[in-house]
Amino acid sequence: MNAKIIGNKPLPPVADRLPAEPLVVAPYDAIGNYGGTLQTISNATESGTSENISYRHVSLVRFADDLKTVVPHVAKAMSANDDYTEFTFTLRKGHKWSDGEPFTSADVAFWYYNLSSDTNVMKKLKSNWKSGDIPMTVTTPDAETVVFKFAEPKPSFFEQLATTHIQTFQPKHFLGQFHPKINPNADALAKKAGFENGYAVIKFYFGGSDWKDVPSPYLKDPDFTKVNALPGKRAVVPTLESHLVIEDTKDGRRVVANPYFFAVDTQGHQLPYIDEIKEIYLKDNEVTVLKMINKEVDIKHQNLNLAMAPALLDGAAKGGYRVYFLRFPRYYAFGVNLTHKDPEIRSLFANLDFRKALSQAINREEINEAVFFGEAMPVQHTGFKPSEVFVDDTMLTKLTTFDLTKAKAEFAKLGLKDIDGDGFYELPSGKALNLSFLFGNKIPAKMVELLVQNLNDAGFKVSMREVTTDEHRNAMSANDVDFIVGLKGQTAYKLGMTQFSPPFDSFFGSPNGILWAEYISSNGASGVKPPQWVDDMKSAYNQFSQYATTDPAYITWGNKVAKISNDNLPFIGLMQAPLPMYVNDRVKNVPHFVLEQGSSPNPARYAFALGGWQYYFEK
Repeated sequence: MNAKIIGNKPLPPVADRLPAEPLVVAPYDAIGNYGGTLQTISNATESGTSENISYRHVSLVRFADDLKTVVPHVAKAMSANDDYTEFTFTLRKGHKWSDGEPFTSADVAFWYYNLSSDTNVMKKLKSNWKSGDIPMTVTTPDAETVVFKFAEPKPSFFEQLATTHIQTFQPKHFLGQFHPKINPNADALAKKAGFENGYAVIKFYFGGSDWKDVPSPYLKDPDFTKVNALPGKRAVVPTLESHLVIEDTKDGRRVVANPYFFAVDTQGHQLPYIDEIKEIYLKDNEVTVLKMINKEVDIKHQNLNLAMAPALLDGAAKGGYRVYFLRFPRYYAFGVNLTHKDPEIRSLFANLDFRKALSQAINREEINEAVFFGEAMPVQHTGFKPSEVFVDDTMLTKLTTFDLTKAKAEFAKLGLKDIDGDGFYELPSGKALNLSFLFGNKIPAKMVELLVQNLNDAGFKVSMREVTTDEHRNAMSANDVDFIVGLKGQTAYKLGMTQFSPPFDSFFGSPNGILWAEYISSNGASGVKPPQWVDDMKSAYNQFSQYATTDPAYITWGNKVAKISNDNLPFIGLMQAPLPMYVNDRVKNVPHFVLEQGSSPNPARYAFALGGWQYYFEK
C-alpha cells in the first residue's frame, strides 16, 4: 500500500510507525484478517461521498458506543475546567502523519492560526471556534499538549468536536512550507510548482474552506507536472485518517491504508485491516439498488430511503446481505426563499401567515403512506431533532393537519387571485407567479412530486427539477431558488448557530434567507434587514449555548429557541422517517447503531464514524 502513495519513503518496522501509546480498538465481532477491497458507491465527487469519508474519518475526540459519551480519539486524553472555558488535549507521543513525519501540537496551532483564522485562506472564522463573537485562543505548552480557551462558557465543545467534519489539525510540515507567514521563501517555492504564490498552493489543497468532500486537487493533474515540482513529490496532503486517496477520476476514487495509522486491535495488530476502498460514482438510484441486490456493493446507507426498502428486503430474503432500519433523528422539511430576488414574491414569502397556510396545504398523511409506507411521523419544524428534551409535542403537531379549505382562505386574504382563469394564482399586482421546486438526489422524488401536487391543488403553479448536489448548492448560494427542500433538525450542539440564524443551514445543507445573512455579515452594508424574530432567536441561542446539558437552564433556553423557530417557520416540517442500511454478509465488524447524533442521510457520519479501520473480509 505504501508504494501506491506518491512520495512516501520506504517503511520502517511497524513498531516505529505507531505512537508510544496507540489507540486500542476492541473489534465488534472478532479480530480481523488483512487484505481486500471494500466496494462502495456514491453519486459524484462531493455528492454523497461523505458516507465513505466517515469510514476513515478521525477527530481529536469521538462518541463512544453508547452514543452519548465523548471519549478521546486522536487525542490520548481530554479535560475541561469547571466553567467550560478551557479545554485541554494530550496528544500521543510518537504519533506520525501518513508520510511518517511527526504529528504534534504545532499542527493544531497551524490549523487554527494559519488556516482557519487567516483571512487570506478563510473569509471568516466559523462560529464553532468562537464564544459569542470572540474567537477562541489555542496554546501549545509542549509538543503533546493543546489548550483551547474561550472568553465565555462553551459546555458543548467536546460534543461539537465529536460531531464536526472539520479536523482541528493540518500538516504544518507540508502546507506550512507554502505559507508566507511561516516560510519567507513560500512564494518562490510556489512559483517553482507553477502557482502564483504560496497562498495559491494552500487554497489548492485547503480549498479556501476548512473542509470539502473532495480529494487533493493535485490528483486532477494527469501529468503530475505540479506534483513533480514539489519537494518529495507528494500527491496527497498527509493525513491521520485510516486510509488516504491515491486516485480520483470521473468514474470514482480509490483509497489505500495509511501505513502510519495510530490504532491497533486488542492483540496489537495495526489497523486498518482492509487494504483499499474503491468508490464508484453512480447517479442512478435504480442502478444503485440493483447493484446492492446483486451484492456488488459491500456497505451503503447515505442517500438510501424507505422507497428502496421493498426491493432491498426482497433481495435480502435470498441471502448474501442484510438490511437494518435506523430511526434517523433528522426530518424532511421544505421552505420558501425568504429573500427571493423578486421583491413582490419576497414580500409574500416573508409573510408568516403565508407560511402557516402553506403548512396546512400539505397532506402529510398522504405523503407518509405513498412514500414512507406509513412508517414516518409528521413533524413541524423547530430546528432541533424532535427527540430533544425541550421540544414538546405541541410544537411537533402545530399546523401539520391538512386543511386545504382553510389554507386557500388565508391565501385569498393575502391578495392571491386566479385572474386569468387557468386555475393558478397571480400576485396581487397581477403578475404571473410561476415557481419551481429544485431538489437534490438525497430527497425522495416521490415526496417532492406529492408536495408539488399539493401546491398545485392549493392554487400555485409549481414545477419540479432534480439536480446534482453541486447545482443545488450553487443555486441556493446564488439566491436563485423558489421552493427549497432538505433535512432539518440538528442535535442541539451539532452546528451551533447554523440552524438558528440566516441562512438557516450551511452551504452543504438547504439554506434560505441568503440576503438576510448578507445583511448580518456586512453589518447592514448590503443585503436585506431580517425581521426582529431573527435577532430574538439568535439572542436566545447564545443564552442556551452557555449551559451544560445537566443544567435546568439548558432546557429552559432550549425551549425558547425551539419555540421562536416553531412560531416563525423559517422552514415547514414534513416527516421524520426511518432509513435503511445495507451491509454485505462478507463484511465483518460493521456496527449498525441507531444514531441520535447523526447529521445527514448518512446515519453515523462524523459523530460516530463507522469505524472502517476495523472492517474485514472473511477468507
